[in-house]
Amino acid sequence: MSNQKTVPIFFAVDEKYMSYLAVAIHSLKENASKAYSYELYILHANMDCASENAQKLYKYQDEKFKITYVDVSEKMQEVKHSLHLRDYYTGATYYRIFIAEMFPQYEKALYLDSDIVVLGDISKLFNTELGDNLVGAVPDGAVAAVPQFRLYTKEVLGIDAQNYFNAGVLLINLKAFREYDFYKKFCSLLKKYKFHVAQDQDYLNVLCKDKVCYLGAEWNKMPIQNSAQTPKLIHYNLTMKPWHYENVLYKEPFWEYARKTEFYPYILNDLAAYSQEKRDADAVSERALIQLCVKEAQRADNYLKRFGE
Repeated sequence: MSNQKTVPIFFAVDEKYMSYLAVAIHSLKENASKAYSYELYILHANMDCASENAQKLYKYQDEKFKITYVDVSEKMQEVKHSLHLRDYYTGATYYRIFIAEMFPQYEKALYLDSDIVVLGDISKLFNTELGDNLVGAVPDGAVAAVPQFRLYTKEVLGIDAQNYFNAGVLLINLKAFREYDFYKKFCSLLKKYKFHVAQDQDYLNVLCKDKVCYLGAEWNKMPIQNSAQTPKLIHYNLTMKPWHYENVLYKEPFWEYARKTEFYPYILNDLAAYSQEKRDADAVSERALIQLCVKEAQRADNYLKRFGE
């Protein structure tokens, strides 16, 4: 797999995220090795791919960089009755679950959230050797930083917070996913138990437990605290969006690449239009999530207590 010269990269979006996806793609392409070809797949459900914004992304295509929109609405029909969505989550957060089944031609692929900028050579991340592990991922810095999150992963999932990974940047062993029958196991667990805190990320952590290759933190650096280590990928996770707040750590790389896209005026407008009411709602949502972690940890019928080892 390490000799593969085509790097498949998957994103999952709805129409509201096209501006930020453009920033992610621009940064990725500018820093990617020219020794590889890149196949970018944009997973969506019934999005208008003929829209002006969707068409704008094709400007990044060249002989080494291809973009394809992929409608996963039929796959979503298979699981929609079992899905649970909280707060700002959309169905797009579940699209990554379908990649192994829908793309049997690949043995390995990258999945990236759209709220990122890539500062390193993405082919180096792709060439990480996974062995028999199902995924390569970075422990979730936001979870490790909050005591209530740490309590949740330990008491509900049976996973130490240092081993609980963030699913926004994944190197997926698609061959191992298929051999493990991951999709069937996911659908089964979805019907058996509903995780309410991080939803699809919780399912991924439970199903991939002890089958994770932990990547360097520089490949999924969140704007939580400064690090002496130079980030190779910055992930503006949860409410830490530079297009909503002026004081976000690592905002400079985002704006550097945003300025290079056609979407820059719209992104500036997003920042200007993000009202105090919305910021207050973010704060309420964050507090509620922390309270939910404690509530789930204390439940007598939580996942670990019902099904754990």
